[in-house]
Amino acid sequence: MWEIPYYPQYYIPVGDIDPRFLIDEGGHQSTRRGTAQRYGLHAGHQERPGAVRVYGDDAIPGLAGTARFEWSALDTWYEEDEEIFVHPRNPYARVDALRSHRHVRVSLGGVTLAETTSPVLVFETGLPTRYYIDRTDVSFTHLVASPTQTACPYKGITSQYWSVQLDSAQPGPDDYKDLAWAYDFPTRQLLPIAGLIAFYNEKVDVEVDGRPLPRPRTHFS
Repeated sequence: MWEIPYYPQYYIPVGDIDPRFLIDEGGHQSTRRGTAQRYGLHAGHQERPGAVRVYGDDAIPGLAGTARFEWSALDTWYEEDEEIFVHPRNPYARVDALRSHRHVRVSLGGVTLAETTSPVLVFETGLPTRYYIDRTDVSFTHLVASPTQTACPYKGITSQYWSVQLDSAQPGPDDYKDLAWAYDFPTRQLLPIAGLIAFYNEKVDVEVDGRPLPRPRTHFS
């Protein structure tokens, strides 16, 4: 079900759900897709209230008798035998990681943060090209480790983030927070970026083969 553009969601026939794990919470919710009955989930010693919505006969075509699980209510999701993250993958989206010999330089405020001639370029539908750079080509002098963690349905879960601090005596402004990230254990399709570092094109200056790139407006990792 395409709930909003680019973000599909699974709706599962109620008959395919083991009722032993459902807790009838006795409430109904009116949604744009119809009236839904709310259920919790329980397994072992864990309970997840409000985890499931089951749609009735007044639902929009195709949804009557189906259930929608809250993504965060479950520990892990799989598509076939592959773990997936955040939401089901868009079957029309392209995500490719390609090795390159382009000369890429990343800087901020005139300070070089990374420079390489062996980047991995990630092409993702609707997003700017990301340039993943080997750690040996990244200057960690101005990078400060951050506890931030994000997830991507196509790349997996980030292993680390870094903020930028240009002046060793002063922390950088909020605009310098979480400008770089890495996936040490990306999905199988994106293995070429494992351990490499990328920067938000939107917040830093990127030159490719000596030509400055305009900063895009989007902001996704």
